[in-house]
Amino acid sequence: MAGRFLSIFGPLSRFTPEVSPPARRVGFNEKIFWTAMALVIYLIMSEVQLYGIARAGAPELTYLRVIFASNRGTLMELGIGPIVTAGIILQLLAGSGMIACDFSNPDDRALFTTASKVFSIIMTGVQASAYLIGGMYGTLDAGTSTIVFLQLLVAGLVLMLLDEMIQKGWGIGSGISLFILAGVAQRVLWDCFFPGPSMGDGKSSGAFIAFFQTLMKREPLINAFIRVDSAGNVLNLPTMLGFFTTVAVFIIVIYVEGVRVELPVSYASYRGFRGKYPIKLLYVSNLPVIFASALFANVYFFSQLLWSRFNPNNTNFWLNLLGRYSVGEGGQPQPVGGLVYYVISPRNISDVTSDPTRALAFAGIMIAFCIVFSLTWLEVGGLGPRTVAKQLVDAGMQIPGFRRSGRSIELVLKRYIPVVTILGGAIVGLIASVADFFGVFGTGMGILLSVGILYQYYQLLVQERVAEMYPAFRRVLGG
Repeated sequence: MAGRFLSIFGPLSRFTPEVSPPARRVGFNEKIFWTAMALVIYLIMSEVQLYGIARAGAPELTYLRVIFASNRGTLMELGIGPIVTAGIILQLLAGSGMIACDFSNPDDRALFTTASKVFSIIMTGVQASAYLIGGMYGTLDAGTSTIVFLQLLVAGLVLMLLDEMIQKGWGIGSGISLFILAGVAQRVLWDCFFPGPSMGDGKSSGAFIAFFQTLMKREPLINAFIRVDSAGNVLNLPTMLGFFTTVAVFIIVIYVEGVRVELPVSYASYRGFRGKYPIKLLYVSNLPVIFASALFANVYFFSQLLWSRFNPNNTNFWLNLLGRYSVGEGGQPQPVGGLVYYVISPRNISDVTSDPTRALAFAGIMIAFCIVFSLTWLEVGGLGPRTVAKQLVDAGMQIPGFRRSGRSIELVLKRYIPVVTILGGAIVGLIASVADFFGVFGTGMGILLSVGILYQYYQLLVQERVAEMYPAFRRVLGG
């Protein structure tokens, strides 16, 4: 039954939109052009307001949106959320063996790609419906709801095709990574230099502009680090404390990315030739953060949907366990209790000190889920000791002082990989949660992801440039 699952998507491949791979070798400059074009289209769509609704902010959701490259009230309302969610579901099903898929078989790969597209379209429809039914845009009539739904569906299809275009060789890297990086960079620049009024302390929203306004008015310097209104209430606005925290987190993540354990290895066929097999501290990269963010976002979406439909007065005990809301500024519901309250991070020191239980609970939940997702992906993603040992043996490698067998290498790897996986998951969870407590620009999760993406793009750009200058290296580099 599992083997026949992907086959049902075969007939659908004729109806799903597709970007054809290039029939010729695409040059470096041309790849840069198409990558830039995809980025420009994404940025334009993230600023085009949805027709038929009034644009409004949702403070808690804003920080989760950074991970999904989405923008409230625009064509990029859903961002890459449906694509990521669909990909995670299928990868977990395939990795756990619940569906049979041989990725070395071109036919299976094609069916898996079609299944990913179909699931992405379905998830786009589901999330768009949840937004509409949950009252995210207020009360809309049937005609307006249909128009908004179609806009979100078409925008999701365009984003999916842009990602496919880049991944099939027209561009460089991954569209999803590119859009996440663009969203985080845009958010950081916005928090630093946005000249608009803050609607609170009478200064600009941007941290740097507010800082210079503080100096010009000869106010205490602390006002640029902790911004308060006339009543002394701490405002949830970008501050210089957030900027310095952002720089510190960026440096810490770069350092952590470089920490690794190096096991000595040798080639059995070449005596005297020795190398090192690196096991990074962030062994499964930043995937646990993406998975945890997707889980928290879905808790927010569906708890708000259930609250608006079945528990607007917070009288249902069981639904209150999932989430209690109150209507805040602008008519937007804000979590005040239940599980959803504890999976939304406090955004400044004042929020942490006023409710330390919430801060500790959020950090604990984030770290716990990052560890769980790290261990899950260890096997699902083919990164476990047994799989790695088999890969090393198949490549003709062995660890000096041990027999050349998969079992011996596996025993050595088991000393390091599980420990590094747990430690790495805990570290990314800790950084992502604590960074948010200090109001880091772009969120702690966003900075974590952006550092990894920048490093990947640096490697890809160097590889593309070398292949362009020295064509003989293309085979070695896989080009």
